[in-house]
Amino acid sequence: MDVGSFFSENGYYLARGVFTSSEIAELQTDFDRIVDQLMASGQDINARWKGPEMEKMGATNSVVIHTHNVQQYSAAWMRACLHSGFLDIAEAILGPDIVLHHTKLFQKPAEQGAPFPMHQDWGYFPTLKDTMMAGIVHVSRATDAMGCLRVYPGTHKLGRLEGTMGGTEALLRDYPIEKATPLEAEPGDVLFFHYCTIHGSLPNRSDEVRKTVLIQLHAGDDDVEPGCTHTNERLTLRGFNLRATRELANI
Repeated sequence: MDVGSFFSENGYYLARGVFTSSEIAELQTDFDRIVDQLMASGQDINARWKGPEMEKMGATNSVVIHTHNVQQYSAAWMRACLHSGFLDIAEAILGPDIVLHHTKLFQKPAEQGAPFPMHQDWGYFPTLKDTMMAGIVHVSRATDAMGCLRVYPGTHKLGRLEGTMGGTEALLRDYPIEKATPLEAEPGDVLFFHYCTIHGSLPNRSDEVRKTVLIQLHAGDDDVEPGCTHTNERLTLRGFNLRATRELANI
């Protein structure tokens, strides 16, 4: 089964060895530099979710270090967004026109890395044609013990489910994280998944740090719905942005 067909059927695709070891070494250097800069900023950089479901997972004192838009910190990460191997796989899923919506860094510290209860992502940045997907670049390895992503294959076909942004009780009952499919990965692997695919991750209880950068993309003939306030880079990584306007280009 080819990449596009697999993604269409399952709502995800794990691409092995997209980035070489030397490329990952450079990206890890800048990843660590970004984290150091965040730690020195004095700002709140812990993106751990709150609420009763986190308490049930025993994660009230856990940590996940986070920032949006690593390409604003690092030229190496800007080049990663334009990486030909990365975009070849994205094109097999989205088509020839690929637009960057945003990126975000997640570092799950050893032994106290925060989990994410099962959820969908569409509510944060809904798009007109629902082409939005993420590509998780694995800077470190990610085992299940380290809190790798877990998914329910095929759930993107359910479309937008209401109340799925924060891990609702009904969603967690119907899609328990323990029964989701763990997608373990090595440095250089990229995990692509649709923003309606139900997904989450367990805490990092290992003695290793889990380092990932998520690159959020959509097709060039798609755009976020009016009124969406999430950060939006609108950078055309391949092909053409068919919905660009003078007004949007000025934002």
